[in-house]
Amino acid sequence: MKPRLHEHYLKQIVPAMQEKFGIKNAMAVPRLDKIVVNMGVGEAIDDIKIMDKAVEELATITGQKPIVRIAKKAISNFKLKENAAVGCKVTLRKDKMYEYLDRLVNVALPRIRDFNGVSKTGFDREGNYTLGLKEQTIFPEIEADKIHHAQGMDITFVFNRGPKEHTFEVLRLLGMPFSN
Repeated sequence: MKPRLHEHYLKQIVPAMQEKFGIKNAMAVPRLDKIVVNMGVGEAIDDIKIMDKAVEELATITGQKPIVRIAKKAISNFKLKENAAVGCKVTLRKDKMYEYLDRLVNVALPRIRDFNGVSKTGFDREGNYTLGLKEQTIFPEIEADKIHHAQGMDITFVFNRGPKEHTFEVLRLLGMPFSN
């Protein structure tokens, strides 16, 4: 069974995009390819247990095991050694991607205090959108009592094609709460 948001995309968003932008072929409508969730864990240089906790929390949030990112070069000003663990990331595709987006838009983002919507300026030249969160406690899967320190994350929505205007409209129709 397809996720609710994927069904909504196929049945309502694709025809709406075709009508609004005059796209003749349904396959030419921008489609969400993947969502990449990235956590930079700079504190893990001193204590590897912080990295283990971040990996565990990211796995809980996304439902998929993250890969640990390592430093390619040593930078002495940051006390960074080559091959040291500096972050973790997850790439979500297909059903898990739509389920995560649904939870992010309908559950997690409204839990942010004084939330007025996400910025419209996070689009790059190819039409992909990146959103930064300050802490992981907005997700209901994470218990705030067991958090040692707040950990931010970057969420990138990667599209298969399309200018910014088209991908913005697809995200807006998927329920992304953009600020005015």
